[in-house]
Amino acid sequence: MNQIKIFDTTLRDGEQSPGCSMNLKEKIEVAKCLERLKVDVIEAGFAISSPGDFESVKTIAETVRDCSVASLARATQKDIDCAWEAVKNAADPRIHVFLATSPLHMEYKLKMTPEQVLTRTAEMVKYAKQYTSNIEFSCEDATRSDTDFLIQVVNAAVKNGATVINLPDTVGYTTPDEMRKLIEDVMAGVENSDKVEFSVHCHNDLGMAVANSLAGVLGGARQIECTINGLGERAGNTAMEEVVMAMRTRPDIFGDTPCRIDTTQIARASKTVYNIIGQSAPLTKPIVGVNAFRHESGIHQHGVLANKKTYEILTPESVGIRMDNIVLGKHSGKHAFAARLKEMGYELPDEELARCFEEFKVLCDKKKNVTDQDILAIVTHSTTTDDAEVDAIKAGFSSGVAFAVSVHIRDAEDLVHKSIIKKLYLTGEFDYVVLLEEYGDTFSVVDLRGGGDEDPWTVDDRTFLRGDRYFTGS
Repeated sequence: MNQIKIFDTTLRDGEQSPGCSMNLKEKIEVAKCLERLKVDVIEAGFAISSPGDFESVKTIAETVRDCSVASLARATQKDIDCAWEAVKNAADPRIHVFLATSPLHMEYKLKMTPEQVLTRTAEMVKYAKQYTSNIEFSCEDATRSDTDFLIQVVNAAVKNGATVINLPDTVGYTTPDEMRKLIEDVMAGVENSDKVEFSVHCHNDLGMAVANSLAGVLGGARQIECTINGLGERAGNTAMEEVVMAMRTRPDIFGDTPCRIDTTQIARASKTVYNIIGQSAPLTKPIVGVNAFRHESGIHQHGVLANKKTYEILTPESVGIRMDNIVLGKHSGKHAFAARLKEMGYELPDEELARCFEEFKVLCDKKKNVTDQDILAIVTHSTTTDDAEVDAIKAGFSSGVAFAVSVHIRDAEDLVHKSIIKKLYLTGEFDYVVLLEEYGDTFSVVDLRGGGDEDPWTVDDRTFLRGDRYFTGS
């Protein structure tokens, strides 16, 4: 089996997920993670959607050197022009043109006839060809399209210069058997299909994105479109870490080197993305969840102690998770602290690292065991300033307490930092809002809304001001 290309759309489709927007600095950080992972293509955004998106696509295209950088574009000259302007300085620029092909989309969204869609496909792919030969064409909602019409559209795209054809399961509707058959049928009906790469882009609405992507590969697709942690519209996309490790774990099906991904970078990339969007991996998330390599059942523990392969089909080290867990404490040095931060997805400037290390030392005097969650709280706290203010709060309120609150904190330089606030307390008659960052048994007073810096908040008979830290536990 030929090597499968990994097309990562975390910065485009992933960022479209509610609550997952990123600023330019954060997008660059993710792009560098993707480059270290050795993805083949980074879809950096949808250039025409906003000036900010154009700037981020352009900056990423000029920064990344080891993979192709693409911008999405509707099948219009204006979109294609904008996409090219954004990616033209990339090491390997790609224009990704899309147009819907399902009866539902053509009638109600595009208000176009099938004949008009065929004509537009041919014209716009040909128009994009003037800029580059690296053109991907996507048939939006392909899995709900008529297969014979889909073949006509793909033929038109290929004849006019498309080199990659993507057949997306836009709404997560199809099943693995259907996806495999769709790829096989379209490839059989398209002229010179062996000269074109076929791609799959599967959404997870029914929980089958990874399975459908793998089925597409078995049907002949040679590119998988996916995102870190499965981020994306609605229920998300194919999770890159899951589909890659599925192929790596089954060389009998997908070959010894199914893709060029450096899997030891997976955990780091996953943590980086989760940190940026202010979320954490679900406990049972495959590959990167906290419990992915933990065993509590006595039978399982006995088996693992005898031979790890009894209950582990892949090793934590293979995805960059270190299980020897060097303990950090009051006697640890700055180098060990910096190394742990790097594993967690953070590379801090020297001044910020020194500040975090000093706060870590203070914490070590108060707690016997300092966890990664404590360190994460220190880093998140460090990235805000004294005159930072809460810019937006996303929470559900019940009896004065909200759980799993996402907060945007805007600092003096107008940079937005995101953090996960596990509890939010409304005090008294809602005179004050107390925001607490909670990681395990670590709390940080983020803000006292309704009062100034001198307004205190009292808990456990102790008084705190904004920026103070509150520790419980051992």
